[in-house]
Amino acid sequence: QVQLVESGGGLVQAGGSLRLSCTASGRRLRNNIMGWDRQAPGKQREWIATIHSAGGTNYADSVKGRFTISRDNAKNTVYLQMDGLKPEDTAVYYCYCQDGPSDYWGQGIQVTVAS
Repeated sequence: QVQLVESGGGLVQAGGSLRLSCTASGRRLRNNIMGWDRQAPGKQREWIATIHSAGGTNYADSVKGRFTISRDNAKNTVYLQMDGLKPEDTAVYYCYCQDGPSDYWGQGIQVTVAS
């Protein structure tokens, strides 16, 4: 059983930066996939980024070049560095972990970008 808790959200001006963190507890994670998605009001959930256990990454076109995903396996933590934020990045951000047959999600954290 894994629990994921996000932190680092908040309000930022357009062009600013935030770094989201998501820490897993309950079990050490090794051979897993972690990542982030988001959901804006009235919009479908959008996948943002994925990082594999060995460090390989993938990004949605909407954030490519602006967001960077990373992980610290010793801390069971995944990060999302968000630079050059735009108002359209405003959403609730969710982290996830795919660990064997299980799929875990955090509760979500609000990111608001003011224009």
